[in-house]
Amino acid sequence: MRAPLSWLREYVDLPEGTSGRDVATRLIAAGLEVETVERLGDDITGPLVVGRVLAIEELAGFKKPIRWCQVDVGAANGTGEPQNIVCGATNFRPGDHVVVILPGGVLPGGFEISARKTYGKVSEGMICSARELGLGDDHDGIVVLPPGHEPGTDAIALLELVDEVLDIAVTPDRGYCLSMRGLAREAATAYGLPLRDPALLDVPVPNADGYPARVEDQEACDRLVVRRVTGLRPDAVSPVWLTRRLQKAGMRPISLAVDITNYVMLEIGQPLHAYDHARLSGPIGVRRATAGERLTTLDDAKRVLDPEDLVITDDTGPVALAGVMGGADTEIADTTEQPLVGAPEGTTEIVLEAAHFAQVPIARSARRHKLASEASRRFERGVDPEAAPAAAQRAVDLLVLLGGGTAHPGVTEIGGASPAAPVTIPADHPDRVAGVAYGRETVVRRLQQVGCSVTGSDVLTVTPPSWRPDLTDPNDLAEEVIRLEGYAALPSRLPRPPAGRGLTERQRLHRRTGRALAGAGYVEAPNYPFTGPAQYDALGLAADDPRRRTVRLVNPLDDTEGGLRTTLLPGLLEALRRNHGRGAQDLALFETGLVFLATGDEPAAFRPAVTARPSDEEIAALNAALPRQPRHVAAVLAGVREQQGWWGGGRPAGWSDAVEAARTVARAAGAELHLENAQYAPWHPGRCAALSVVLDGERTVVGHAGELHPRVVKALGLPARTCAMEADLDLLERAGAGVVEAPRISSFPVATQDVALVVDAAVPAAEVEAALREGAGGLLESLRLFDVFTGEQLGEGRKSLAYALRFRAPDRTLTADELTAAREAAVAAAAERTGAGLRA
Repeated sequence: MRAPLSWLREYVDLPEGTSGRDVATRLIAAGLEVETVERLGDDITGPLVVGRVLAIEELAGFKKPIRWCQVDVGAANGTGEPQNIVCGATNFRPGDHVVVILPGGVLPGGFEISARKTYGKVSEGMICSARELGLGDDHDGIVVLPPGHEPGTDAIALLELVDEVLDIAVTPDRGYCLSMRGLAREAATAYGLPLRDPALLDVPVPNADGYPARVEDQEACDRLVVRRVTGLRPDAVSPVWLTRRLQKAGMRPISLAVDITNYVMLEIGQPLHAYDHARLSGPIGVRRATAGERLTTLDDAKRVLDPEDLVITDDTGPVALAGVMGGADTEIADTTEQPLVGAPEGTTEIVLEAAHFAQVPIARSARRHKLASEASRRFERGVDPEAAPAAAQRAVDLLVLLGGGTAHPGVTEIGGASPAAPVTIPADHPDRVAGVAYGRETVVRRLQQVGCSVTGSDVLTVTPPSWRPDLTDPNDLAEEVIRLEGYAALPSRLPRPPAGRGLTERQRLHRRTGRALAGAGYVEAPNYPFTGPAQYDALGLAADDPRRRTVRLVNPLDDTEGGLRTTLLPGLLEALRRNHGRGAQDLALFETGLVFLATGDEPAAFRPAVTARPSDEEIAALNAALPRQPRHVAAVLAGVREQQGWWGGGRPAGWSDAVEAARTVARAAGAELHLENAQYAPWHPGRCAALSVVLDGERTVVGHAGELHPRVVKALGLPARTCAMEADLDLLERAGAGVVEAPRISSFPVATQDVALVVDAAVPAAEVEAALREGAGGLLESLRLFDVFTGEQLGEGRKSLAYALRFRAPDRTLTADELTAAREAAVAAAAERTGAGLRA
């Protein structure tokens, strides 16, 4: 909601000198989200005046229309003589009033105006368009003012070019703040000033002369007000003050009748719709649409209505989508000139409709037709049911005042607002919620400022105002007291958890994993848990792959992603692709999160009653209907893993880095990870490692790591040789040793022994490593494979594996005999288990 400060001052006498930022600070302290304060007109310097066009000479010989205009600017130019100005716009004629900036003035953007020769004439200023004045983006023609303004009048003040506009993000529970009335109430409360409520009007009572109307669905429309205005001047236009307020609020002026309905909506918060009486046939009705009915809305879109849609009708059928948008067949007619007769033609009689609609039907219709409007935005957040008669009266008054019309004596009103249900609240309830002693007087005063009626002593009976449908329980009322007293006044006290409480082991592992991967150079990139068949197709998953069995969402955000993820890779790879497309070349991303693995055998879930806590049996049944939700960890890499520099060349990321990411996670879990070659989509069949741990005495695969298949890389638009890793963090936790102990630092020296072993090419290096560890015994501190060699010297089908073994004792310096014995034991174990022999 955009709120001009000058408009706000009409309802609240803010202190002299109060700026928009001052008001924003007060409103933010009261709980509103003021996003920006826009200062208008700071970069405009006069003389900017009203001019009346005296004569126009069309200049020939140019590729576009050029006009030489004589414009009366009164005494603004110091001489009183007409100003000669060259202009390329053609939407004005002699006698029109325009906006003229004279030499010496400055327009927005630092555009200085001076007298200069152009198109063979000297132009003494400029006739301005809306975009040049900062009024909008319209640059097709210049601004033509309504008649009645004297030439030479200051246009800066006339057009209210200097102002401040507060842009406020209104949350769904604060629908009343989508109006100047609601924002003025908040400002008045924040400053402790009285409010001039624009909805406090004398409204005539309903009578039998009103326009005929009927409501068939009283639950969806509990109040309908219909008024008529006759004798409107077709050529009546919106005054400058009205159009400027609409523009500052972010709306485009259209015509007098439409501008007035929009103005009243912004002022009071009640949407209205104006119908051309000549285009209506019979009574106005409110009902649900029937299947197959059609309506052409004001945006010229032909819409097929749903039986759940609420519509406004006449005898011909639907004429508006209730609470969302009117129909094209009954819109206010454009004014047309009649050259022979002289009198313009257009709408002369208007039927105004102001109704209170239920929130849910309007919200669903707007989403169903993808037709979000200013009216639906307000109805779906809740409109004051008492505002309809006042809003209709305000619109009638403005049509009479500005359009020369006559208010028809008939007033139609069907239904009425139901009184709000009172809420019982202990007087000290806000004190207990906030931990601050406000006292009964403060609580009562703040609730009354909100608009509530309060009675009682120790226990208060509070009746919320009609414009606050969100105040339904004691905590809602406590929040109002707390926010108006100021969140800054709330004490800050850290809670003291009981002994033995804290993070679970699963939560600790989650944090350790994130820290370990971040320390290894990865950046966390959380993603939405939604996927679709196209993503699994791109990953190359087979039709019978269990990962394609997804949990379907009833109401997905995107129809193409209607299931919950069974793997973290689609979202993470999309994040990598998006970042690479925006210029990032070297990427290493990771994510930890839940996946949803359905078996298809889960029982159907039921809806428990909301009147009482579900029983233990019901909770167990609900849990049984849920899919299994293990926590996974995944990482993806692309580009350079080690940068080049003066120290040497760089190294691109490869499959081994993805495997090392898995090892990093396993170390954080305290689990021993085993690797073996595997073929598993979406990885490259020759560069994929299956990650396994020992659980209950058996090897269990917990994930995979390696380089992605080239077809997958191409399908997803990823950088070449992209690598990835994914593992089940819950299984790693089960395989781990619990809390990872910090390493003990020995003060005794380390001894390194290198061993080169020759084995068959088919023997995995991991088996050789495991044998060496087992044979070396407890003195082995670490073991690292640093070289793999194949060649003619070894013979066909043979390879050499070179390992660096580090030995250290915690309590002494190792002797040469101890080192030799440990080394020989390690080699003997490798020879026995893998057939390895020392390389000559």
